[in-house]
Amino acid sequence: MSTLKTPFRYDFVGSFLRPQALKDAKTKYQNNDITKDEYDKIVNEEITKLVAKQKELGFHAITDGEFRRTFWHLDFMWGFEGVEHKATGGGVPFNDELAVLDDTYLIGKFKAKAHPFVEYFKFLKQFEDENTVAKYTIPAPAQTYLQFIVPGSIEKTRRFYETNEELIEDIGKAYQNVIKQFYDAGCRNIQFDDCTWGMCCDHAYWTGRQKDKSVTIEGETAKYLRLNNLALEGRPQDLAFTTHVCRGNYNSTWAASGGYEPVAPILFAKENVDAYYLEFDDDRSGGFEPLREVSPNKKVVLGLITSKRPELEDKEVIKKRIQEATQYIPLERLGLSPQCGFASCEIGNQLTEEEQWAKLALVKEIAQEVWGD
Repeated sequence: MSTLKTPFRYDFVGSFLRPQALKDAKTKYQNNDITKDEYDKIVNEEITKLVAKQKELGFHAITDGEFRRTFWHLDFMWGFEGVEHKATGGGVPFNDELAVLDDTYLIGKFKAKAHPFVEYFKFLKQFEDENTVAKYTIPAPAQTYLQFIVPGSIEKTRRFYETNEELIEDIGKAYQNVIKQFYDAGCRNIQFDDCTWGMCCDHAYWTGRQKDKSVTIEGETAKYLRLNNLALEGRPQDLAFTTHVCRGNYNSTWAASGGYEPVAPILFAKENVDAYYLEFDDDRSGGFEPLREVSPNKKVVLGLITSKRPELEDKEVIKKRIQEATQYIPLERLGLSPQCGFASCEIGNQLTEEEQWAKLALVKEIAQEVWGD
């Protein structure tokens, strides 16, 4: 078993563009032109190629690119008891378009069962070696909670939970169970992907939420923190946990804007994770000042390379921005990565696979020049 721990000086968030062979296989499977076994064989082959490329570029983290998922978050939620989903053509409004997502809602109490993602992890783990570690990405508990309290879902949720506090307790306990399943399968690196904090930074979003006078940003973020930390209670000391904060990533568009100031004192100081992957690729993310709130035992991976556009960043500009960040957190506690994954959903961002790999090569090159390792 690898003893390496994320994050690394040069790193990535987790998802990758789906290869054409994978897209074609998915279509054939949906049209009943190939069997489930034939489809799974192709998926396994494409993940194997992906990991080989990650290793070829010299990255220490390996992921399966989320190749088995349709959506970065919903597929994981479907792996619990009490959850149902349906494609209705609806979704979430992003800046430039509608992010089409399956309606996902409760049909019973939220409970853990043998989660299919644990089997997916086992396939990835076989590729670990002394230079790499398998990292698995899952939506944060707070993200799952938010899914079941938004308009359209909360009405169904109320059939099973009179209060949100009851829902929080069940989600936290179910996550504890699944985290143990991952650990027992040999997983030592898990990343929470969490848009809840990014939405909290968005003024327009909160103006809308606060039409309900009982909702405050202080109250909601306290719930998110309590739930995420509840899920992490009792985790083994050798299980590394990180959080990626996202503002939306769908077909190169986004859902939220705003700096980290509204959430920094609670998220950066009080969430019981080892590190944060933070978006800083454009003005929507604000400045580095909120990094002063990061507690001294934690690291930060600066997402300064965008995964939304194909153009390569200027190395010297990125180096200067890293230096700016050291005003608030020491260089030895920093790393570099793209700001998000390349394909949070199957649709992927608007760049080619070659451009994707060029982005990662640039991440490594800059990191080695800055840190020398």
